[in-house]
Amino acid sequence: MINHARRLPLHSIKVLELAGIGPVPYGTSILTSLGAHVTRIERPSPQSAIRLPVENRGKRILTLDYKTPEDHSEILNLIRNADVLIEGNRPGVMEKSKLGPKDCAAINPKLIYARMTGWGQTGPWAGMAGHDINYIGLTGALHAMGTANEPPCPPINFLGDYGGGSMFLVTGILAALYERQSTKQGQVIDCAIVDGTLSMSGIIHSLSDMGMWSPKRAANLLDGSRPYYRCYTTKDDGYMAVGCLEPKFYALFLSQMGLSPEEFGGQMEPTIWPQQTEILIKLFASKTRAEWEQLFDGSDACVTPVLDYQEASNHKHMKARRETSAPFPPLP
Repeated sequence: MINHARRLPLHSIKVLELAGIGPVPYGTSILTSLGAHVTRIERPSPQSAIRLPVENRGKRILTLDYKTPEDHSEILNLIRNADVLIEGNRPGVMEKSKLGPKDCAAINPKLIYARMTGWGQTGPWAGMAGHDINYIGLTGALHAMGTANEPPCPPINFLGDYGGGSMFLVTGILAALYERQSTKQGQVIDCAIVDGTLSMSGIIHSLSDMGMWSPKRAANLLDGSRPYYRCYTTKDDGYMAVGCLEPKFYALFLSQMGLSPEEFGGQMEPTIWPQQTEILIKLFASKTRAEWEQLFDGSDACVTPVLDYQEASNHKHMKARRETSAPFPPLP
């Protein structure tokens, strides 16, 4: 990702993070990994004590209450010399505290003011409380998660907070920094999780338009309904991920599984997918995960182990990536 032997691209950028949860601290952690100097301003409250160690590493932490005149004045001084300010409050909160975009632009016209919310700054739900599960539920993305006969399964907060939130937040900030080089002016960024998540759902709408996706859960190409794109349980209750979408990878998969293409049947024959799935369920249950890992190690069959977060940090490939380019190695 980044060659740390060279000067990092955001080495001269000063960022103020008005402490929040979810996409804000992760977004600023990405900016930190790109070299930005991030100052996180926390209010003296119990919530401020919840400081995520990975997301907040490398940041300068200040405890200031912008409701008090002294601390408010200190925050304004920090804003005068900042390049970026990021806040994740409900619409109107910063204006009420006299730290809104107009207040800040008056003392620092070059400031990029980034606003991170779930619902956005406008709309009938803009002022309503919510969390990742609520935001992705509104976009149609959550409905696609999980099995056919169960309620949708939330994908932790990766999709909404971090995908639809943090990544779009950082993209907007980087674009604004680039534009500021020529205009010498800051701007306001309205980043909403519902907008970002909907944008990430583009492939679903594209496939639907092509007649290749339906609203029915666990009935589509990438949602676990195909025997060649799903997870299987191993003998020791581990899991293997199978993702051999392309015919050449599918053929290699069958070969390494010891399955005859003629007897197993074609890849694109929906009527026999249930039978094929049952065959593969029994086969994967006949060996341990380690045995399957060894069989498919280095293979183009697109079969890999499903690791938990502790195992992942010790896998040989993840270790190699961490040594060269991964921005956030696990904490010791």
